[in-house]
Amino acid sequence: MLDIKKIRAQFPILNRKVNGMSLVYFDNGATTQKPQSVIDAEANYYTDENSNVHRGVHFLSGLATDKFEETRNTVQAFIGARHNHEIIFTKGTTDSINLVANGYRTLLGEGDEIIISALEHHSNIVPWQMCCKISGATLKVIPLLDNGSLDMNEFDNLLSKNTKLVSVSHISNTLGTVNDIEAIIEKAHNFSAKVMIDGAQAASHVALDMQKLDADFYCFSAHKLFGPTGVGVLYGKEEILNVLPPYQGGGEMIKEVSFEKTTYACLPHKFEAGTPNISGVIAFKQAIDFITDLGVSEIAKYEEELLRYVTAEVLKIEGLKIYGTAAHKSAIISFNIEGLHPYDIGLIVDKMGVAIRTGHHCTQPIMDRFNIPGTARISLSVYNTKQEIDVCVKAIKKAKLMLS
Repeated sequence: MLDIKKIRAQFPILNRKVNGMSLVYFDNGATTQKPQSVIDAEANYYTDENSNVHRGVHFLSGLATDKFEETRNTVQAFIGARHNHEIIFTKGTTDSINLVANGYRTLLGEGDEIIISALEHHSNIVPWQMCCKISGATLKVIPLLDNGSLDMNEFDNLLSKNTKLVSVSHISNTLGTVNDIEAIIEKAHNFSAKVMIDGAQAASHVALDMQKLDADFYCFSAHKLFGPTGVGVLYGKEEILNVLPPYQGGGEMIKEVSFEKTTYACLPHKFEAGTPNISGVIAFKQAIDFITDLGVSEIAKYEEELLRYVTAEVLKIEGLKIYGTAAHKSAIISFNIEGLHPYDIGLIVDKMGVAIRTGHHCTQPIMDRFNIPGTARISLSVYNTKQEIDVCVKAIKKAKLMLS
């Protein structure tokens, strides 16, 4: 059993007041809060270790490089990658997807097809639209069922010998739907298509093993699993990363440079041009250690308990509708109340110290599918409690009373 009180004590921001009320932070789908160990690691880098990595023979450069690469090894173990050079550090999930989409512009042509889904964050839509516009490939979309799950029968119909890549989210940031990515990967591979998984909402909630999963690419952001902003991970199979052209040119990603010709560095440096977010990468190790120490399976069990509780409680509110009722869900509740705008609900509950997200959550096609302007979203994490859910539900009821 997790000691939630002990866990909460590691997050200093949870002690603060908002509008005179104790903070109830239910916007974890946007970003998670940071434990003191992560904060200390980032501060310590600038206090005691500050130096560029991979480029110096002096003590501080060696120290920073060792710690930077230690995080790469930690990520490798965390997701079960075969090689540490299959771990590419990026700015975040968006940057990771753009890296792959940019590379595929040179690998695709007219007649080729990319498949995404109607569940996707804009970050897993727009880069592929740009890729198709430049390459001449065609973009196809797996439709959404009424319960917020993907129409897998239609996915079967979309797959063909022309399918070159399938890119879908592991978990929907808006509806909480957990996609059957194992089936998606297997079906796509039957047509020799590569698969990219957007794991931004999944990496801190689901145990990952790239060897079992067999995804060709998997990406996520540190800030959504208790780490710093501005740090992301792109995992790619070695043989595919070697085929992709570099995303950016500059220092670090080169082997030799002359005015006549440049040869590129080996993995992972081929995709890591310029000075990285060194402090963020080093601190990210502490975030992964935090998750590993608790146990991903234990985190998942606790969050499932919270999801059941919050679902039951919010459905007691008359006129409230939940969007996303798939059988397999993460701890995310998107809802509207009949006659009320979600933005107004968010403003009022904030006055009671409750932080929820409102809007289209960078998933406008989902809103169009359900013919709504947006939703209010509750997204939970391991440091949240049932008592906080009670406060949130009370705040929503007050908002309904005031706005009706």
